[in-house]
Amino acid sequence: MSTLGRSGVEVTPLALGAAPIGNLFTEVTDEQADETVAAAWQRGIRYFDTAPHYGLGLSERRLGAALRAHPREAYTISTKVGRRLEPAGTPGDDLANGFAVPASHRRVWDFSADGIRRTLDACLERLGLDRVDVVYLHDPDDHAEQAFREGYPALEKLRSEGVVRAIGAGMNQAGMLTRFVRDTDVDVVLCAGRYTLLDQSALTGLLPAALARGTSVVIGGAFNSGLLADPKPQSTYNYAQAPQELLDRALRMKSVADRHGITLRAAALAYCAAHPAVASVLVGARSAAEVRDCAEQFAVAVPEAFWGELRETGLLSDEEPS
Repeated sequence: MSTLGRSGVEVTPLALGAAPIGNLFTEVTDEQADETVAAAWQRGIRYFDTAPHYGLGLSERRLGAALRAHPREAYTISTKVGRRLEPAGTPGDDLANGFAVPASHRRVWDFSADGIRRTLDACLERLGLDRVDVVYLHDPDDHAEQAFREGYPALEKLRSEGVVRAIGAGMNQAGMLTRFVRDTDVDVVLCAGRYTLLDQSALTGLLPAALARGTSVVIGGAFNSGLLADPKPQSTYNYAQAPQELLDRALRMKSVADRHGITLRAAALAYCAAHPAVASVLVGARSAAEVRDCAEQFAVAVPEAFWGELRETGLLSDEEPS
């Protein structure tokens, strides 16, 4: 277990991301969602992450229901604010936003203090909980001014009131997260896809800043949305078809992994977990089988010779930790 910053909130080294059980891209049944969370629990995972954005609240409802059988103090849960849900009742589905759910609500960007409290109240209602442990500002990329001027102070107030125990920001970029680490008193940042075997942009600014400040980092997107899990011509990278150059690089890495008797998945997870600033690696799963595979791969001891060959062949630079 690791503690997020100075918050006292503990997380397991491997965490479950609940976007897939919010019907990310394809439908998942209630039973499959419940089995996914149950498998995570059986494998020792005690940190679970969700957001209103994931399936227009479906992820939160399913995660809350699946965890209801367990003592509240036995697990850590995080959700996100910044996208407030409003009833819409629009015909059709939400696939334009990535989720196979009815378009029952619309997302409204809102990093105001009032919006954050209203969003958090709605999150708790969907989860069926009286509290969450961690709240992240969710993807404030195009809303930096309001996020820093209003959103962050609102989270800081919630933390001081004891409503939440840890606060932070979650994004698919490293630059603004580095600003949060340097200019605010966040406990943790969630960085998705920017510290992987294929993208080390978090390595130059974010991770050293977090280490210096004592701020924890949770790494998401270890597989870069699929390419590092199973590299093939149809693989996705950052939710789009993988460019040929990156596909070739991933295939070369897979060949090295094969020679050393491990999977590329195991190497990808181990790489994310290795940096001393990283408290937890967050992996999304839509089935019990995917959870079991991730847990098994996460437990693999990746041989030093594998990292050595990656460096010798120029697939990994010398300054990158392993």
